[in-house]
Amino acid sequence: MFEWLGENWWALWLTAFLAFAVIEMITLDLFFIMLGGGSLAALVADFAGAEPWLQVVIFCVVSLLMVAFVRPVALSHLKKGPAEQRTNVDRLIGEPAVVMEAVTSDGGLVKIGGDIWSARSAAGVLPAGQKVVVAAIDGATAVVSVPPTAVAGPDTA
Repeated sequence: MFEWLGENWWALWLTAFLAFAVIEMITLDLFFIMLGGGSLAALVADFAGAEPWLQVVIFCVVSLLMVAFVRPVALSHLKKGPAEQRTNVDRLIGEPAVVMEAVTSDGGLVKIGGDIWSARSAAGVLPAGQKVVVAAIDGATAVVSVPPTAVAGPDTA
């Protein structure tokens, strides 16, 4: 077996590439795919007739160059957009909601947009039908509070 592998380094590089690709799919870190790129470069070197020691050097150099230069550029493209732009559940903070089932500090249900969320009250008991505002998201639970009411005062306009 080792004799066959010694004569067929392409199988080692192909296996390494596939392993790195699977690990990358699990981690989504853009690190292991760079090592996979080094494996592909070594695979090409093997097909070009390079000695095994040179294939290992090519793997190391290409992998290091990709981690040092390609990964930062790829990560910056993934994180494009304004820094203040909220995503996912962060967008729900400040959104109006309606209490579906009385909400206490221990739990309850609210409807945010079209979705039903488990909720906790920031202060006091909130009855069903009460309009509230999402103050925070704690895991899969919305922390809600009564929206601040406008202070009624004399019209100065």
